[in-house]
Amino acid sequence: MKKAELAALLWAALPALAQTPPASGSTSGATDKDGRMRVQISAQQQTTLSAELAAKIASLPFKEGDSFKAGQTLVAFDCSLFRAQLNKAQAQTDAARQILRVNKRLAELNSISNLEVEQAEAKVKETEAEVGAMRVTVSKCSLGAPFSGRVAKVLAENHQYVPQGKPLLDIMDTSRLEVKLIVPSRWLAWLAKGTRFSVHVDDLNKDYVARVTRTGARIDPVSQSVSLAGEIESSPAELLPGMSGWAAFKPPK
Repeated sequence: MKKAELAALLWAALPALAQTPPASGSTSGATDKDGRMRVQISAQQQTTLSAELAAKIASLPFKEGDSFKAGQTLVAFDCSLFRAQLNKAQAQTDAARQILRVNKRLAELNSISNLEVEQAEAKVKETEAEVGAMRVTVSKCSLGAPFSGRVAKVLAENHQYVPQGKPLLDIMDTSRLEVKLIVPSRWLAWLAKGTRFSVHVDDLNKDYVARVTRTGARIDPVSQSVSLAGEIESSPAELLPGMSGWAAFKPPK
C-alpha cells in the first residue's frame, strides 16, 4: 500500500476513533454523546522516594493513606556504622591539624623543611574532605517529606535492609489536584488560560467548576489534538488522584 493511500485511510478513520470510549482512567480525547471530553484527576506534585544509601530501615512510621507535613521524617535508617566512620574521620582531622601546628612551629625554628609542612597541610585537607563526605552520607540517614501530602504506596518494610536506589514510598500532594484531558486543537482559537468549564466526576457522581491552567506545548499532527490541564476551584477534600469523569465546555457562538 502506498503512503498516500495509507494516510487517506487514517484520516477517514479519525471520526470513528474519536467516538471510541476510552479505557478506564484514560485521558484520551474521546467524547460522549453530549460532546463532553474524558478527564482524569491527578496530583500536581507526586514522587517516589528512594534510598540514597545502602542500610537497614530503622523507622517507617507512615502507612498507605497516612497524611504528613513538609519536613517530617518519612524514612529513617540505622546509620550507626556511618556515624562511627564520621567520628573516626573527625578524630583523624584533629590529629592532622595538631601535627600541622607542630610542624609549623618546628619550621620557624628551622628544624624541619617546608616540604614537611606542606605535606602536613595536604593531610589536613585530605582528612577534612573525608569528614565532609561522611557528613553528606550521614545526612542521608533520614528522608524528609519534600512537601505536605499523603502516602500513596509503601514499597519497603520496617527493619528491611535496602540497597542504594531502592524505591521506598510513593507520595503525592492531594491538596493540589488538577484535571488532565485532550481537546481538539481548533479549540485553541477561543480556549485560554482561566477559561471555566464543568467537570463531572464519575466516582462521586458530582459536578465541579474548573478553570484552564495551561495547554500543551505541541499539537498532535495525526489527531489534531492538544493536551490541557485545569484546576478544580476550591480544591474539594473528597477528590482523590486517579478519579475520572467528563468535562463540558461552552465555546463562544
